[in-house]
Amino acid sequence: MNLLPMVLAGGAVGAGVALLVRELLQPQPALAAALERTAPGRLALPEPELDRDEVWGRWLLARLGRLPGVRIPAKNLALLGQGPGRFMLIKTALAALGLLCPVLVTIPWIIAGVSLPFYVPAVVGLAAAGLLFITPDLAVRDQAKRAREEFAHAVAAYLDLVALKRAADAGPAEALEKAAAVGRGWPFLYLQGALRRARLEKIPPWQALTDLKDEYDLPVLDDVADIMRGSATDGAAVYQALKARTKALNTELLAAQAAEANAASEKMTAPGALLAVLVMLLMAFPAVIRMLTV
Repeated sequence: MNLLPMVLAGGAVGAGVALLVRELLQPQPALAAALERTAPGRLALPEPELDRDEVWGRWLLARLGRLPGVRIPAKNLALLGQGPGRFMLIKTALAALGLLCPVLVTIPWIIAGVSLPFYVPAVVGLAAAGLLFITPDLAVRDQAKRAREEFAHAVAAYLDLVALKRAADAGPAEALEKAAAVGRGWPFLYLQGALRRARLEKIPPWQALTDLKDEYDLPVLDDVADIMRGSATDGAAVYQALKARTKALNTELLAAQAAEANAASEKMTAPGALLAVLVMLLMAFPAVIRMLTV
């Protein structure tokens, strides 16, 4: 018996499952790529060396990127600190896994002497490949959504700090930089990098916040940039505007969390009702059997 096809199919399935689990369980955005882009000497540094996965993925992207249905979520990947090449490599590996799954399933049938029509594993393989091909897109979308929610919570705290700095007669640029320097989480690191770049490139800090918003699709920064752009010298007015925006943002975040909790509760309604029906059937079953056998 030739076990080589079974070994190859099992290895491909195991590698694909490992890639899928690694992608889905990544806890938070990687900061290395963003910190490289926002480093003070980034304009003078050479292009960082790409790892092997990224090189192979970019090779695939150059050949498959123009195919219909292939879309790279550039802003989501940039927010998460992931390269487009690695993303494309994962998509391709999972699609190959989907194509090989029917082969693995049909091996026991072939060994047992049962022949299946060729189109059955072909159709199943294409369907599985298509489903697994879009799985990384869904995973990146969910991770980016959680990252933007985390960033919005950090911005709410950041606005409070900026308001306090402005109330203490700090200038707009000084207030933004000092408030960002307080935090240690990844959202504050992104803010620190953007403001550092603004200082080095001699551009207004609110323009750097606007660029950060456009680069990573962070609409929560839009109002911050507008408020600080029109701050001028009236610290009290800016303080009130920042506090009002903080209150509104906290209200929005609480409403979003409440809606998410309600949606989760509604999802549990159907399983709870089904469980109640099963319990009622289990309790009534002996009585019904007794009535039918009398």
